[in-house]
Amino acid sequence: MRFTRQGPVMTVDLHGMYLEDAKSLLENWLGHAPAGVTELRVIHGSNRGTVLRDMVQRDLKHPRIQRKLLTLNPGETRLLLKPPKG
Repeated sequence: MRFTRQGPVMTVDLHGMYLEDAKSLLENWLGHAPAGVTELRVIHGSNRGTVLRDMVQRDLKHPRIQRKLLTLNPGETRLLLKPPKG
């Protein structure tokens, strides 16, 4: 399973995904994210390349993303989410 939820925090694991598939998955999820979710932890990996990491940290844009946080784990990026409008 790619997504797991623990309270207001969702985690998604992108290991093994192609760039465009991962970006599409994230954009779609962000567009339909549950209102109670305030953070998305994106596990993108870092040992076998940086394409997914760079996409998440630099290229991924969405109105729900309030802030991107780097962690001590280079294979993870935290996305703090704005509440949905409406």
